[in-house]
Amino acid sequence: MASSGLRQCIRDVSPYLILLVAISTLGPLQFGFHLAELNAPQDVISCRVKQSLSSRISSTLSSLTRSSGTTAALPDCIPMNDAQFAVVSSMFTLGGLVGALGSGPIASAKGRLLAMRLTSLSYLIGSVIETLSSAIAVLAIGRVFSGVGAGAATVIVPIYISEIAPPRERGTFGAMTQVSINIGILITQTMGYFLSYGSAWRWVLSAGVIIAAVQFLGLLVIPESPAWLAANKSVSTARRTLQRIRGRNYNIEEETAAWDSAVSSEEEAALLDESPVARESSRRDSTNSKSDGKNNAHLGFFEVIKDPLYRPALIAAVGVMCAQQLCGINSIIMYSVSLLRDLLPINSALLTIIISAINLITTLACSPLPDQLGRKTCLLISIVGQGASALALALSILFDVKILSAVTVLFFVAFFAVGLGPVPFILASELVGQEAVGATQSACLGANYIATFLVAQFFPIINVALNERLGGAGWVYFIFTALAALCGLFVLWRVPETRGKKDVDEVWGRTRRLD
Repeated sequence: MASSGLRQCIRDVSPYLILLVAISTLGPLQFGFHLAELNAPQDVISCRVKQSLSSRISSTLSSLTRSSGTTAALPDCIPMNDAQFAVVSSMFTLGGLVGALGSGPIASAKGRLLAMRLTSLSYLIGSVIETLSSAIAVLAIGRVFSGVGAGAATVIVPIYISEIAPPRERGTFGAMTQVSINIGILITQTMGYFLSYGSAWRWVLSAGVIIAAVQFLGLLVIPESPAWLAANKSVSTARRTLQRIRGRNYNIEEETAAWDSAVSSEEEAALLDESPVARESSRRDSTNSKSDGKNNAHLGFFEVIKDPLYRPALIAAVGVMCAQQLCGINSIIMYSVSLLRDLLPINSALLTIIISAINLITTLACSPLPDQLGRKTCLLISIVGQGASALALALSILFDVKILSAVTVLFFVAFFAVGLGPVPFILASELVGQEAVGATQSACLGANYIATFLVAQFFPIINVALNERLGGAGWVYFIFTALAALCGLFVLWRVPETRGKKDVDEVWGRTRRLD
């Protein structure tokens, strides 16, 4: 069965589709890149460490950096204390929230392609400002622009991929959003490991300029989403675009059946009605129908909340996005160095790279699972696994079982890759129709950024407070265990399975839309 599924996947996927996915996922890749870009060189950027231990590679790169005119007029570091550095880092989250909330309506009204181009421009501006920054305020402004691009990319790209991917492989391609985020994190952490000295950290930030420029150029040649074209422009153009994406010999009739039925009655009326009165009446009806369709295609956030048809989907999608963060993954990703620095005889920066590499490998390995096991099943496996890992981590830290702590962290990351990593980015486009997907995805990512901020801001505070009050360490992971239990119950009761369902009506068990 696995081999037949692989053969089917090969038949469904064209080289052109792979190119489109590669270009579009440069957006989420930059999200991961900017998310982690300040981690490794933090002490160097904030003037705590001027120069790391020299090595042959460091000496060579240092000489290149010093001889370059790019950084000659810029300071080697920007003096910052912990509070100031935290503000600079958090500006990325603030920009991400703005980008997430604002990009959905733009993507719905003006198209996915224009929205992605604006996203790449925001990345480009932010990366340039960060690279050339010489003061805290300038670096913070650059982080805001990069954050806006990141928030927008994580809204738009999953929608675009879901609309160009073959229906049978939508879960696999949807996982590419999370895969690309992990690649971005791994790239910047690896660069930071080698470039955390002198002014070489600016080369880490300048790599973001190159990636953003490559994406912007790539977005000049890729097409608009066929689903958006069919809903807002021309069905014939949408069909031609989809045929090009699928390949010349691919049968697209099943995918386009819903598009054709929307216009077939109008075409029949235009061909059969010969009288002037009938033609005028048909033209008015057609105009009104198109106008109504456009209005339905661009529902805003408050319209989605008020409509009982969409409210269950919004609750399910937002809840899963919050669960992604509340189960504690960022407590590992952001604080793995301080958590494990005493457990293993490994350089802390190298340990972070190893964890990121494991996250990437497991995400890639698990990417077919949502299509094979189902979205809901993968979510439940992921939540139960992370909850059990959090409990084991709490006990291992509390009783000082160091090797168990290290192993548990790896399982924690691996279970995240099974479901909570990729699936939340897929769900919004499968739980609501074309008319509400932009607003729903924006709400989901807005909630995700808020949950990310809460975990990042309060995890270290609660961790220290509990350890001081109760003695020992690791108590905070009992909280993540309880949160995982609550998230599991939520998914079990409120999230429907979407795998193998042809449309949102089938997902929610409706016989027809109640528009």
